[in-house]
Amino acid sequence: MVFGKFAENHIFCKNHIIKKKLKNIKIYGIFCGEKLMSSTKRKYALTKFACYMGYITQAVVINLAPLLFVIFKETYGVSYEMLARIVLVNFAVQIIADIISIKLSRIFSFKTLSVTAHVLSVAGLVMFAVFPLLSPRPYAGIIAATVLYAFGGGMIEVIITPIIDACDAEESGEKGPAAIAFLHSFYCWGHVLVVLLSTLFLKAFGNGLWYFLPFLWAVIPALNIFLFVFSKMPARIEEEHGISLKELFSVKFFILAALLMMTAGASEQAVAQWASLFAEKGLGVSKMTGDLLGPMCFAVSMAVIRITAGLFGNKIGARRLLMASSCLCIISYCLMVFVKVPAISLIGCSLCGFSVGFMWPGVLSLSSEKIPNGGTAMFGVLAFFGDVGCSLGPWIAGIVSDMSGKHASELAALPFFSSLDADQIGLKCGIFAAIVFPLTMFVVIKSLKKSNK
Repeated sequence: MVFGKFAENHIFCKNHIIKKKLKNIKIYGIFCGEKLMSSTKRKYALTKFACYMGYITQAVVINLAPLLFVIFKETYGVSYEMLARIVLVNFAVQIIADIISIKLSRIFSFKTLSVTAHVLSVAGLVMFAVFPLLSPRPYAGIIAATVLYAFGGGMIEVIITPIIDACDAEESGEKGPAAIAFLHSFYCWGHVLVVLLSTLFLKAFGNGLWYFLPFLWAVIPALNIFLFVFSKMPARIEEEHGISLKELFSVKFFILAALLMMTAGASEQAVAQWASLFAEKGLGVSKMTGDLLGPMCFAVSMAVIRITAGLFGNKIGARRLLMASSCLCIISYCLMVFVKVPAISLIGCSLCGFSVGFMWPGVLSLSSEKIPNGGTAMFGVLAFFGDVGCSLGPWIAGIVSDMSGKHASELAALPFFSSLDADQIGLKCGIFAAIVFPLTMFVVIKSLKKSNK
């Protein structure tokens, strides 16, 4: 009896000790896991910061030239179509860079490509300041410099998104819309900085010293070269390149995603590239007021909606957000075109920023979710179609603006164009022509919803 009691107590104590050890091991394991996770986040902190700076660089590459459109028009006597051609060349070169970058990513490391992209951006921005002053044909010099920095911007777009996507996957173990949406918000904040600081510089020192601006903005990509040199690339991005282009185009959803990217780019840039000129010439406000209340409010609105979508996008769903975005975009275009009160037209410009903010990252996030093994090829091809839209939107708006300006006397008979001059009528007609893009997005999203049912 005594022996039995002793044995029972011994077994109880032994079990208690084992349970306590297991509990300690579990606690230690959780602690080690959290420590490992935090060390992983620290490991990629510099990489992610460099990626964010890369998107600020892309904002400089895309949005600096449009702020100088009025100066170029007055100084060099270029037409609206020639100004639109600068935008067209910018995005056409980025399209070529998208395709080439897909091939280069299978040959060179992502670090090498990131550094090269920023070197090209620096060289292009410096030449953008120098060529128009030294060349006997200033417009040709502007185009030549645009080609160089646009190639760097195109590489940045293709290379950086999969890097962030891979960092997010290694840190959290799964992919989500937050990382991509947050990354793309830095493009918007970069856009805000470009508009605000460039406008203040021109106000303080005058339009005659515009060529100092590209030199100053070249500092950001120059510093980012060193950030990428010392950053660590996620292991999976160097090991996994995703499915082939042939396999990618065999996926039916991808064809629709490519069309959505085209409409997203066109809807965004048709207003973004002309916002400064539209506010000054189309609405009759001063350049400083036009830049601050036009493109800058547009960019802030985009940034806010991208951060919000990154935080709450999963609860609402990408399709619903894209549907709402296309509807709001159509409404904002109508406010800019048909309302003659400048304040309401500028509100329409800000609403347009809200409407297009989720379009680009939304399509990317939806594609990454539907085609998880898409890899660099998927992001590169989607960037290609997005840049096609970015080039078509402003170019079509520029052509329609020129054509409408020549027939301004006939169009002035319309009630919403009465008492407006030729520039104002032309620019409003150009913006209105771009409404075809959000309309197309609405139809595609609607058909995608029906096909899913």
